[in-house]
Amino acid sequence: MKLSRFAARGVLAIAFAAAGVLATSHAALAQEPPAPRKRVRKEKEIAPPTQGQLDALAKLAVARKLTPDDLMAAAKTYMPSGRIDDYILFASGGQSGQVFVLGVPSMRLLRSISVFTPESWQGYGFGGEKDPVRERLKINGKSVDWGDSHHPALSETKGEYDGQFLFIGDKANARVAVIDLRDFETKQIVKNPLTVSDHGGAFVTPDTDYVIEGGQYATVLGYGYAPIDDYQKSYRGMITFWKFDRARGRIDESKSFAMELPPYFQDLADSGKGPSEGLVFLNSFNTEMATGGIEDGKPPIEAGASQRDMDYMHIIDLHKAEAVYKAGKVETINGFAVIPMATSISEGLLYLAPEPKSPHGVDVTPNGQYAVVAGKLDPHVTIYSTAKIKSAIADKKYSGVDAYNIPILGYDSVMEAQVEVGLGPLHTQFDDKGYAYTSLFLDSAVARWTLGGEYSKLHEEQPWKLVTKTPVQYNVGHLCTAEGDSAAPKGKYLISMNKWSVDRFFTTGPLLPQNFQLVDIGESGTTMPVLYDCPIGVGEPHYCQLIKADKLKTWGVYPETGWNPHTQAVEPGAPRPGSERVVRNGNKVEVHMTAVRSHFSPERVNIEEGDEVTWKITNTERAMDATHGFCIGGYNINLSLEPGEYVEFHFTADKPGTYPYYCTEFCSALHLEMMGYLNIKPKSARAEAK
Repeated sequence: MKLSRFAARGVLAIAFAAAGVLATSHAALAQEPPAPRKRVRKEKEIAPPTQGQLDALAKLAVARKLTPDDLMAAAKTYMPSGRIDDYILFASGGQSGQVFVLGVPSMRLLRSISVFTPESWQGYGFGGEKDPVRERLKINGKSVDWGDSHHPALSETKGEYDGQFLFIGDKANARVAVIDLRDFETKQIVKNPLTVSDHGGAFVTPDTDYVIEGGQYATVLGYGYAPIDDYQKSYRGMITFWKFDRARGRIDESKSFAMELPPYFQDLADSGKGPSEGLVFLNSFNTEMATGGIEDGKPPIEAGASQRDMDYMHIIDLHKAEAVYKAGKVETINGFAVIPMATSISEGLLYLAPEPKSPHGVDVTPNGQYAVVAGKLDPHVTIYSTAKIKSAIADKKYSGVDAYNIPILGYDSVMEAQVEVGLGPLHTQFDDKGYAYTSLFLDSAVARWTLGGEYSKLHEEQPWKLVTKTPVQYNVGHLCTAEGDSAAPKGKYLISMNKWSVDRFFTTGPLLPQNFQLVDIGESGTTMPVLYDCPIGVGEPHYCQLIKADKLKTWGVYPETGWNPHTQAVEPGAPRPGSERVVRNGNKVEVHMTAVRSHFSPERVNIEEGDEVTWKITNTERAMDATHGFCIGGYNINLSLEPGEYVEFHFTADKPGTYPYYCTEFCSALHLEMMGYLNIKPKSARAEAK
């Protein structure tokens, strides 16, 4: 391959422009209290490339077998040191139980947020006995130290991402977590008391009044039991509406409720917005209510659950449901308020509409006028008019009822259009130019198609029509566009979340990474190139959301010294310089410690075998990134102490001996000297001394 001087000059100019370095001021370390830290940036003047540089680039491109498209993709994604990505991606971590944070377009991994799985680097779940993380991870008194995190949801105001909170569901254990995006730490985990597992969590209403958790596999609600032969009679699905208290940054379980649903496999949800605000749409599959039994010679579940031509989309009037709940028309199951199915029918809360079979996602358009469903066993996406749905409900345009007497809206009464997009359509997102994007699992491609209605004025193409498909590698599940499931999508980028990577990266044994591919959707029409392959080798991500970076107002250091991240407030009595001490009251010992470069104070802690120890540490640093760690080997204790943070942990000194404790974060030139000794005197030594 030969790159002409003209082509090389153009590509190099692009590369130089993309790589303009923004200088960052490194001021002296601030003293408490810190002034708000701002990045000081100054654009460097970029000199035009010399002929020697052009020749060197052309030679390098040939040597590395890089095409002009390769160089263009590199220029579009490369972020020089000190330059911040335009967007931040929050991706579920699958079986890792965590959330991954990446910059876009660089695709750099910035952080893993610990959620459902203890993680030692962040000291998450390694705070000794009675660790608050370990306690909230327990289910029915048993330690459950892993999760299958699915479907993150950013908090919204008026249907737009506001960058304040992130919610994430745990499919394996039917849990929902709340993450505060000021410090990117998990603040709360709630366990659904009705069901063992779920899938449709989490989704938010347009002002984050509720966090929605759909069900998945039908069970006897409340952890009950019934033989599988009683499936249709005793098993049920559900949807839960967790009330969110934004001021507290917590889900209020006392004001949350659920709705009993048929024993279909409820799946993913979305909230209406604008003209459809107040409606909630929820997929389901296995409306055949198949239960398998291949060990008894019966058809497998996947065959039994694929018999009907269509499944049912659940349509819920949340405003009415909330009023019914507040009126007390509920049952209590395992201590949780549940609206019975019969009440939902009589009060007009619940309706069904036929949808393409085996769906995995219902996605409301940014203007709230349409809901898009893709069924994996149907090559079309089906578009429903939310206005027609409301009209059909009001006029009772039913085609019948299901086995549980729930009204079924006439398909032709609510359907707006269909677009044939390809094989295995799964999930749809939107941009700001009137286009929709649907992942095609079987085709291993992303389809771009035009929206109709008022969106037609944003493009010159025929409405409800396939425009192009871009191949991806391989078997794409979910995808996301920039703020593409909000009321104000930004366009520009799409993330294709591919389940297989096969030949994309070095083979690390039979277990291969997932593959995120960055797709450029900034231009209209048929151009939609893949820019970047990004291996994700720490779990199987399922869904992601992409937000403008400037919407996130994160802390560089905690607001005040002695800050408790669990309460998001200063901890009364947090150790301060000069107040360090060891206090004994019988066999109860309190250690009050501070950490600062490059020492702990105190550096010697002498206690006795059998002592019950409460250890309190404040990191008194006020400089950004001045994080310390603290560990005690043999006691399963490791902490991460960010600047200003207060941490408290407890343990019983049941193993006498001499234990060095040290800082686990390389914090300064004298990092190795940042240590001390915990001496636990054995009972025998005490007896001899007497």
